[in-house]
Amino acid sequence: MQVQSPPTTEPPKPQIIDQLTTPAGVPNECSRRAKTQIDLLLLAIEALDLGGAEAMLAASKELGLDEVIRGRVNLWLLRSSNPLRRFSQRQPMSLEEGKALVLITCFLARRLTVLIRQLLLGYQQLNDQELSFEHHFRLSDYLARFRSHFRARMNAKRSSVIAYSTDEKLNELAIDLLTKLLFCTGTDGAERLWISLFDGEVS
Repeated sequence: MQVQSPPTTEPPKPQIIDQLTTPAGVPNECSRRAKTQIDLLLLAIEALDLGGAEAMLAASKELGLDEVIRGRVNLWLLRSSNPLRRFSQRQPMSLEEGKALVLITCFLARRLTVLIRQLLLGYQQLNDQELSFEHHFRLSDYLARFRSHFRARMNAKRSSVIAYSTDEKLNELAIDLLTKLLFCTGTDGAERLWISLFDGEVS
């Protein structure tokens, strides 16, 4: 008598994933723009927090997302789907994986809210007084780390990366990402960030 093996079932999707709604008309995977934006926001978190990479894995576990973000290698592969990366991996990022990374981004941004606000306030004060970033140690340190991370990991031959070839342009990007991270810390920050990744892609 032939014994039929029980049907295989996929592990249940973490309920927290369902907090994020996907606009109608969006394809079944994250766009090039979405993958780039998510990775750059995580790069900014790494520049803010020296233990950022480990914090991402810890956050994944704490949020119950470790069935989606399956360890260090999987996290690296997902982030390497950013087409600007030096060693970009041409692989899709599912909407579920994108949502998980957005939830991790916002979770860590909320933990860094005080620091993010301090840096943005310092940036505004330096601008008002027409002073260089070197007059604010923590801001200068963040910017230096972000520039270092960006240059080490992004492909300098790509036109989108060449646009950030100067310290000034990278500083502007780093500040813009700080503003977006602060945006993540507010009410429904994860939902707003997720929807923003599809701006202009849905009619």
